Order: sequence, then C-alpha cells, then structure tokens
Amino acid sequence: MQDEDLSPADVKDVVNTPQPPNPTNASQSSPAGEITNLTAASKKAKTAKPVEILDALLFVDTNVLLDFYRIRNSDISLEYLKQIEACKDRLIITSQVEMEYKKNRQEAIIESLNSFGSPDWNKLSSPAIVADLQAMKMIGKQKAEITKQQKKVNEKIQMILKNPTNNDPVYQCLQRLFKNKSDYNLSREKSTRFKVRNLARKRFVLGYPPRKKNDTSIGDSVNWEWIIQCAIDSGKHIIIVTRDKDYGAIYKGNSFLNDWLRQEFSERVSRTRKIILTEKLAMALKLVHAAVTKEMEEEEDRIIAEVIDGFPGSPFDEA
Repeated sequence: MQDEDLSPADVKDVVNTPQPPNPTNASQSSPAGEITNLTAASKKAKTAKPVEILDALLFVDTNVLLDFYRIRNSDISLEYLKQIEACKDRLIITSQVEMEYKKNRQEAIIESLNSFGSPDWNKLSSPAIVADLQAMKMIGKQKAEITKQQKKVNEKIQMILKNPTNNDPVYQCLQRLFKNKSDYNLSREKSTRFKVRNLARKRFVLGYPPRKKNDTSIGDSVNWEWIIQCAIDSGKHIIIVTRDKDYGAIYKGNSFLNDWLRQEFSERVSRTRKIILTEKLAMALKLVHAAVTKEMEEEEDRIIAEVIDGFPGSPFDEA
C-alpha cells in the first residue's frame, strides 16, 4: 500500500451521489469540527434555556443498544425504543452494528440477571418454639408463591433467549431499524459496503482511530467510514452516541472527540459542520428534538454510574 494517508478523494467514489451544499442556516454553523460540551448543555437546560436543536444524523453504537437490557423499568426502556424508532430516517446504521448487537444480546441479558435469584430461605427457617405461629405459616405460603412466580420468569427468559423474534421487544424494535430502507443504512444488500470496507481496511492498517488496543477487527473503522460518507451525502451534522473510548476521551461526564477524528471530519466533510460525541442517548435525542423525560435521563445516568463506571472491564467494551 503506497498511500500513507486518507484524503477526501479516497471517499468520493464510494457513493455516486453529488455532495449537497452545506446547510444554509447560519445558526447551525460552528468552527471546524466543533465538539459541543454536553455537560454545559445539560446545565443550560436546567436553567430553562432550551437545548439547541440540530438537523443531524444520529449514530448509536452497539454498547448503547445493549443498555436496553440493563434498564430496570420496562416502561422507560420501551420509551427509549419508541423515540429511537421515531428517528429511524436519521439513524446511521451498519450491518456491523447489527452483527455486534446480535452477537452480544444473549450475554447482555444474562449479565442483567445477575441480581435476580432466590432469597436465602435458610435465614427464614424458624425454631420449633415459633413454628406454629400464623406469621411463620404465612412466610411458608409466600415462599411457595415466590418460587412459583420465579419459575414463570425463568421460563420467559428462556423464551427470550431462544426466540427473540416473538418474545424480545428490544430485538423486535431494533430488527425493524436494521431492516429499514434508509439512505443511511449500510445493510448487507448494498454493494457500497465493499468500498466502505476497503477504506476501513486502509485506515486500520495505518493505525487510524477509532480502534481499540490490540483490536483485530475493522468494525469501528467500517462504522466511521460510513459516518463520514453519510455526512458528505446528507449535508447534515453528526451526533455519535457511544460509551467506547476509542472515539475519544470521557472525562468527568464530558465526551471529547479524538483529535485526529475531529481533524479528519473537518478535512473530509466540512469545516463548518458539527460533529458531537456523547455517552448519553438522552442528550442525543434531545438534540434532534425527540421527546425525553426526566425519568429516562435519570435511568441512563444510573446505568452509566453503576454499570459502565462500576465495571470498566465489561465484556461488552468490545461492542
């Protein structure tokens, strides 16, 4: 391979669609590759100042999709799915994300069940002197009922693991998104994927981000190359939602896009277009004007604090 860098010319032939002009709305322009400080945006929202609404495309990484199995309140989980599906025509999707989701779905479900188990009934065993008390008899009845209901839950879990098409609402929603005939869905049906993969291989060999340490897969490179192409074709801003640190740094709740990716976006896409990196799906949805409740934000904050920060070595860091 003779080239040592990726230039804008490398991607012009990926899709034979002429690049549209940059957005004419001056309020959407910003310095080259500007990264929005999302924590500051959150503080402004709390002081009744509305979050800026962007005409943007949204890329949601696999690790964020798997969080739907970590949400404790099913209503909140379904509301997130509803809002994502409402944004389906502005979602950047790849078959790579679909594969990673389906590869890790079962493990994510099992991981989320770690705290679900039987009580320690031995600690509820009574001494003979109080065995005939009505309270102890009620404990015995409740034990039988809990065991019965737990069996039903376990049977349902097995159905979700075995046949998600009919039993897993998260899988059902995401499957509709993966099959959506969108200009921004790099499905296996599009021949464009081969050219995108070639560009991904080139940046992977050269060691370009995004990639993880000791990474042997070009998956992140495929996703990034498709993000770049969608930005070029659409003329829109870009919002990336990921918990991965291979796209940039996360420090005290702030996400900072990798320096090289920021420069590359500026050179290959536009010096006036925004690219925003965040670990919070709620913030991304608010930026594209999707409805987000306080409960949705609080639940995501809990997941990030307890699951992501509490278990930095999660097996889903690869997703």
